[in-house]
Amino acid sequence: MSSPLPAILTVIIYLIVVIKGPKWMEKRPPFELRYVLISYNFCLVLLSVYMCYEFFVTSVMQPGFSLLCASVDYSNKPSAVRLAKVCWWYWFSKLIELADTVFFILRKKNGQITFLHVYHHGSMVLLWWVGVKFIPGGEAYFSGMANSFIHIFMYTYYLLAAFGPHMQKYLWWKRYMTKMQLIQFFAILGHISTATFLNCGVPIAYQWTLVFYSISLIVLFSNFYYQTYRKKQAAAISKHLQPVVQGDGLQISGLVKESKQD
Repeated sequence: MSSPLPAILTVIIYLIVVIKGPKWMEKRPPFELRYVLISYNFCLVLLSVYMCYEFFVTSVMQPGFSLLCASVDYSNKPSAVRLAKVCWWYWFSKLIELADTVFFILRKKNGQITFLHVYHHGSMVLLWWVGVKFIPGGEAYFSGMANSFIHIFMYTYYLLAAFGPHMQKYLWWKRYMTKMQLIQFFAILGHISTATFLNCGVPIAYQWTLVFYSISLIVLFSNFYYQTYRKKQAAAISKHLQPVVQGDGLQISGLVKESKQD
């Protein structure tokens, strides 16, 4: 953590791969990577469980630890060092997760590489480097713990999906995962806003950066949810209704009831 250059260079290389990778794969067949993805996602599930547990033990389970307004403990107290350590692991996990995009490129799943995906992955590396370098603990526990908890489910989903198409019938809960992510961001925004208002010892400029960053994620994830689920659902209902209206208007009410039940 002595210099920000490795983190900055990593993000720059990541962006170059995002831009050049699809062009490099354009005339090449997609890689399957099934066993690589199974191993990768399984390891990230385990890492997420470990980090969530460590954040919980070093904050919620610590007597006298303020869950709403915790300043950073820079001493060599075992619990403080342990919290700083899991903050580092959380930041390091964001470096590992850049491989998500690389796997999309190698499998020619370029539709998954959205602005939201690249923005979230790249920015987390830089934001958390600053956090671990200067504020390794305190209020950081909440966002790290919440995100690690969500990632247990997210990488479990990717793990199951990596086994093949026959697992799709067990992955009906995908849309609820996006809702969980949105709830997470609202909770983090509320926590950060409270800490900013109470002035818990974290540099105010960094706090406001996190506030606006959380808002940006809420906006982007909300748009993703609308485009992926609500808009497509409305289009599907409209497509079903159109021929019925032209053919027999008496069937409309039945289709409407069915669409509501769906």
